[in-house]
Amino acid sequence: MNPEKDFSPLTPSIVRALNDKLYEKRKVAALEIEKLVREFVAQNSTAQIKHVIQILSQEFALSQHPHSRKGGLIGLAACSIALGKDSGLYLKELIEPVLTCFNDADSRLRYYACEALYNIVKVARGSVLPHFKVLFDGLSKLAADPDPNVKSGSELLDRLLKDIVTESNNFDLVSFIPLLRERIYSNNQYARQFIISWILVLESVPDINLLDYLPEILDGLFQILGDNSKEIRKMCEVALGEFLKEIKKNPSSVKFAEMANILVIHCQASDDLIQLTAMCWMREFIQLAGRVMLPYSSGILTAVLPCLSYDDRKKSIKEVANVCNQSLMKLVIPEDDEVDETKQPTTAPQIMEGDQDESLSKQEVTSGGKSFPPQSKLTERIQVTLNLDGIVQVLDCHLHDSTIGMMTRIAVLKWLYHLYIKTPRKMFRHTDSLFPILLKTLSDESDEVILKDLEVLAEIASSPAGQTEGQGAPDGPSLRPGQLELISAPINSKAGLIVSSCTKGMECSPSTPTMNSYFYKFMINLLKRFSSERKLLELRGAFIIRQLCLLLNAENIFHSMADILLREEDLKFASTMVHTLNTILLTSSELFQLRNQLKDLKTAESRNLFCCLYRSWCHNPVTTVSLCFLTQNYKHAYDLIQKFGDLEVTVDFLIEVDKLVQLIECPIFTYLRLQLLDVKNNPYLIKALYGLLMLLPQSNAFQLLSHRLQCVPNPELLQTADGPKASLTSKKTSVTTPAIDYTELLQHFEKVQSKHLQVRHQRANRGENLDRRTVF
Repeated sequence: MNPEKDFSPLTPSIVRALNDKLYEKRKVAALEIEKLVREFVAQNSTAQIKHVIQILSQEFALSQHPHSRKGGLIGLAACSIALGKDSGLYLKELIEPVLTCFNDADSRLRYYACEALYNIVKVARGSVLPHFKVLFDGLSKLAADPDPNVKSGSELLDRLLKDIVTESNNFDLVSFIPLLRERIYSNNQYARQFIISWILVLESVPDINLLDYLPEILDGLFQILGDNSKEIRKMCEVALGEFLKEIKKNPSSVKFAEMANILVIHCQASDDLIQLTAMCWMREFIQLAGRVMLPYSSGILTAVLPCLSYDDRKKSIKEVANVCNQSLMKLVIPEDDEVDETKQPTTAPQIMEGDQDESLSKQEVTSGGKSFPPQSKLTERIQVTLNLDGIVQVLDCHLHDSTIGMMTRIAVLKWLYHLYIKTPRKMFRHTDSLFPILLKTLSDESDEVILKDLEVLAEIASSPAGQTEGQGAPDGPSLRPGQLELISAPINSKAGLIVSSCTKGMECSPSTPTMNSYFYKFMINLLKRFSSERKLLELRGAFIIRQLCLLLNAENIFHSMADILLREEDLKFASTMVHTLNTILLTSSELFQLRNQLKDLKTAESRNLFCCLYRSWCHNPVTTVSLCFLTQNYKHAYDLIQKFGDLEVTVDFLIEVDKLVQLIECPIFTYLRLQLLDVKNNPYLIKALYGLLMLLPQSNAFQLLSHRLQCVPNPELLQTADGPKASLTSKKTSVTTPAIDYTELLQHFEKVQSKHLQVRHQRANRGENLDRRTVF
């Protein structure tokens, strides 16, 4: 510093003391400056005051010499003290040089700068608020200062500034928020602690509505929540908790939509605390905002669905995620299916006064029971659109992901089912893309997943929204090469059953008023899947078909599968599938009604079903006989058994006969065993059973059937003669209904078995292992 330079009105002694390295001398100089400035205030000499501040600022506080800077800082503080309430007129000139020293490399000088600013602010009080932004910016830097003394000084200044803000009614929150938003992303622990402390203070001030600006700082708060310091995490938890309480008190003023995506991001965080907190917020948002959250459904599901498969280590997150999922699902209503997204109105339609009340009352119900102002409800109903395409994309992606847990897969399928129930028309646009993965899910290892999957497929197959023109004929690509086109049969609207003769090779495609064009496509693809995955058929085939019989019309399922199997080129698979279907038909409690329908063949529909089943059952000789037993066609059963002499008898064949004998002893065939008492009217039943007995080697099944036949009374009455009085069936047939052409059915049986024999010979010639185990 130039000693000859004029610093008046500062005296040379004051200038020397300000430049001294000793603090005590600088303090004496500060007292002299305070006295001098008081005189100028008394004289109302504004120019002199400004001149003194300028000298202290430019020549001292901003000097290159460290001791001069220290002197300038204490001098500026002295000026402020002398000015008192008038210091507000000179705050910019007083504050700026002090804040510049906050960046000084010397920690002692940064401390003195902090001390000087404390004195300036203490005197000015509320007058410093117009300069709050620069003060906060400087303080946020000192909060992360490595020197403990500087940090301690900054904390005193920070508390003072907070007291001033709390007491004031003129705090400019609008200009402060951008700075807060910028500094909230600091990675320094002390800076984060400083930010959170200020947010807590501002939130506690009644006249400051920080909730309006929450969307701008919410992301930063969640990032701070992941800090390594437990103290900072706790402070952030408290801050977020206070905000959430405020949101619950004033939901009508909350900008839910602007924060939805922020929560979606943090609901997927790897940090458990962040994820749980964000999920709790999401739960409250869905319950408070209602359908306002629908446009963000795809993002919410992306975050929520994986959490449903968490184990007990993350039980809390799992439980909250489940509530989010359930609450979001309830927001989807049938009205979402009424308006096409591409034709969504952009302006409010004209609503009659009477209709408006009804519209609003409906909206209140669909918004989770939350009360909103009437105009808000009306606007919400018009503007909120269900992003169905995005939701389906997320659900489809999760189904394709083999790593997701069982509970997530179940939730995905529940969502699909719910969407097909609530928005069927829009959902059927996605059915072709969803169909393959839904079929693939049938191979899932969980029975519960398969059950939910079947519910979705059953809804697709039966929903009226899936009705198309010319239904009954499946799409071309769904058929195997060489398969015939399927012809729809007339519908009996009363019974909901197919009505056709189904004879002489006529093809029947089952369809009822409750089924649509996807039903037959589903049956075809299900059988294809069983054909390509024999293990699925073996382990889950019966389970899947039985559940479908509960969900859909059992008669239609058996009718359609029999119709498809009639054209099956893989005869081995056809035989296996027929055996599976026959076992289900004879043993499952779900098929009780269908068995009773087939038992008597009293109606045209039941005879139509029998003919259809019979033609496919011919792929397996023993199942064909069991079908005749079930339908009490004992004469035809006897005729079939007579044909068994021309078949290739293998161990597998005899095993099936053995199983049939076991079935005859089951409760299902109680009526058949009782009919053995009436030898006169059931001669062909006894002959058929003796035929089975003659086929069997002397095994346990042979002994079982032999003992049963020994119980038949009056065995001499078995001598019968075929004559004109002998009925083609053992049952009484109504004269008003046409009889079944059993001769044609027998010819069909021979034709099918001939094909099977031919295929076996061809495979044998190719050297394939048939595992024939022929009995000699």
